Amino acid sequence: MDSAEDIFDSSLNLEETHYQGGYKEGFNHGITTGKEEGKEVGLKTGFETGEELGFYKGCVDVWNSAIQVDPTQFSARIKKNIKQMQELIQKYPVMDPENESVQEIMEALRLKFRAICAGLDLKQVERGGEAKMLNKMLACGKVYISESRNRAALESIERAAKLFPEAAIVSKFIDVAYNRVGYTIVSRLTPKPSQDSCPLKDTVFAIVKSALETIDFELHSGTHPRLGVVDHICFHPLAHTSLDQAALIAKSLAADIGSKLEVPTFLYGAANEMGRLLDSIRRELGYFKPNSGSILWSGGPKSGSLPLKPDAGPAQASPAKGVILIGATHWVANYNVPVLSTDIAAVRRIASKVSERGGGLPSVQAMGLAHSDGVTEVACNLLEPSEVGGDRVQVEVERLAKEEGLLVGEGYFTDLTPDQIIERYMKLSSH
Repeated sequence: MDSAEDIFDSSLNLEETHYQGGYKEGFNHGITTGKEEGKEVGLKTGFETGEELGFYKGCVDVWNSAIQVDPTQFSARIKKNIKQMQELIQKYPVMDPENESVQEIMEALRLKFRAICAGLDLKQVERGGEAKMLNKMLACGKVYISESRNRAALESIERAAKLFPEAAIVSKFIDVAYNRVGYTIVSRLTPKPSQDSCPLKDTVFAIVKSALETIDFELHSGTHPRLGVVDHICFHPLAHTSLDQAALIAKSLAADIGSKLEVPTFLYGAANEMGRLLDSIRRELGYFKPNSGSILWSGGPKSGSLPLKPDAGPAQASPAKGVILIGATHWVANYNVPVLSTDIAAVRRIASKVSERGGGLPSVQAMGLAHSDGVTEVACNLLEPSEVGGDRVQVEVERLAKEEGLLVGEGYFTDLTPDQIIERYMKLSSH
């Protein structure tokens, strides 16, 4: 009898050690209680679950304490999420690990935790030196479609995206003058994502398919250059994802579009074996040359033959669909500066001097585009936005415009920052 009791005590002490380890580490970010609950869960469902549940309970307790000290520091939405998280912990069937609700409750807890951390601007929560709770692999795909005025087409595209709940459209930028819309789609990835099944790739493919079915490129007209109905797709790694993983998605998507949708597709950046750059491929395909006067791009390709061999799909381009460029790069920001003038030649001179290609700012690509009544824009790609950001571009455009005798408006980004994208995705995925 004594021997049996010793064995039981040893198991209990081992569980207590695991629980207390997770409990103590979590306390650094909000754990104060949860010992008994964690012990019971650990005995019934394993040490790892006990650690996680205890960690969540401790976070909730300290957040509630902080609310009592100064409730003004927490929004009503965060308070509601904390309360819901507390209720989920109380509902967890600690003495019934085979209960069907176990997995559902634990996943709901994880989503609520991420939503609260996003709302409190906690980018990661350390446990044992690793970001275990927020160590999620995320990637985003930016999809630029040559249409902004056809509401029915855009609604169809967005319905197609909603068929994949694991991915989400976190931002949408519409420019009517350019007749162009940009979608930013985000999804989680697995450490070894399957090229055959990836929510991000599947969602983008559905968007492309819907766009090709609802938009006729021959009827398109706008002041922004474009090469196809779906002009450009770029995948960017977020959080703990690598560029190589983003490139795998790009290559797999290109193969699917080429074979299933029969559209010529060109790869660039990390997705291209030769590392070809987006602007160089565009230049060879005639992207930067208006085909209807000096400011307008209108209709589809006049000839089906292409000066470059596509990486996937047919060698001929359909006038109704055009071609698609797909790439993978680190984050690229788009920053546009309005110049209060219709002198397109002067604005193009400014754009040339701003861009790295013209001897201007490093890692900046720029072009001058007619935008709206009395306004022409210097539209910029910032390839290294952490090194050369929008503020620096703004100052340089203002300086060059002054030399041309032109006035400049305040520039703007066409998308959120990576941190804002992650935060919005976590909020969306928590609902």
